[in-house]
Amino acid sequence: MSDEPPVIEVADLQKTYRTPFRRRKVVALRGINVLVRRGEIFGFLGPNGAGKTTTIRILMGLIAATGGTAKIFGETVPSRAARQRLGFLPEQPYFYDYLTVGELCDLAGRLFGVDAATRKRRADELIARVGLDRARTQNLKKFSKGMMQRAGLAQALMNDPDLVVLDEPMSGLDPIGRKEVRDLILELRERGKTVFFSSHILTDVEAISDRVAIVARGQVRAVGAPHELVGHTQLGVDVSLRLPEADPDAAAKSLAGDLDASAVRRADRQLTLALAGDADVDALLARGRELGARVLAVTPRFETLEDLFLRRIAEVDDPATTTPASAPRAEAAS
Repeated sequence: MSDEPPVIEVADLQKTYRTPFRRRKVVALRGINVLVRRGEIFGFLGPNGAGKTTTIRILMGLIAATGGTAKIFGETVPSRAARQRLGFLPEQPYFYDYLTVGELCDLAGRLFGVDAATRKRRADELIARVGLDRARTQNLKKFSKGMMQRAGLAQALMNDPDLVVLDEPMSGLDPIGRKEVRDLILELRERGKTVFFSSHILTDVEAISDRVAIVARGQVRAVGAPHELVGHTQLGVDVSLRLPEADPDAAAKSLAGDLDASAVRRADRQLTLALAGDADVDALLARGRELGARVLAVTPRFETLEDLFLRRIAEVDDPATTTPASAPRAEAAS
């Protein structure tokens, strides 16, 4: 058993704000518990207002917690020693308008005390890696949101950090840009780095994360590996059929039966039905053959990370199913 501390350790983290004028209390964090191990990609998920950015700002030393503890590399934040070993991209980065991306990277390197030769080499490598070679001479003022996100990623890696914290790194990127960011995050893991990132794009999170935490209303509602959290729960079956040439509309109406409109998709003569888990698939197929339809596919539909996410968020509004805040702690430390 290694004596090396977790890269990130958050225990019972709490944060309460006071609104201007009326000074009303707003509870942002209600006891967040998260443990991130060395060399893993950890996804931090939650709807707007869940407490993701507040947690990250506390970890970065930008705001103080009201209660609980937060540590990076075993150091209680804010810690200058820990900060030297991390790179950070905020959700909405702002950089000086009249810098070029090369000057931005050079500035970031200077702040970390990186020597001139290393700054030049790293800046060239990172600018090429994030796809901004052709924009090297442009001022950041002329960058699109997606280009600014790429520039932010480059500056966050200038000090060759052991921990990279990214708040919504796919924000503003097109599908190609998102894939490039996913590949970059996977490369960082291959080099032994730890990546902690928040995102609303659940497919990206599920594709690359070793573990995830789902946060809602300032508490962790679930934590673990995506495949462990979603398990193998079969939600239903998708059946695709080719409708007969003779009166396809009548056949479609007969096969759809009493199904909700959201469970029926049709494109010309192809009909896809999303059936519940307890539906009689054999009876439907037999009925389809009687009508002259041809079966194209029968596909079991299993729970995804998005399904789990929506279910856990919905549970927050139901006191009978809400998970206690203390429950994820043991799971996170397992």
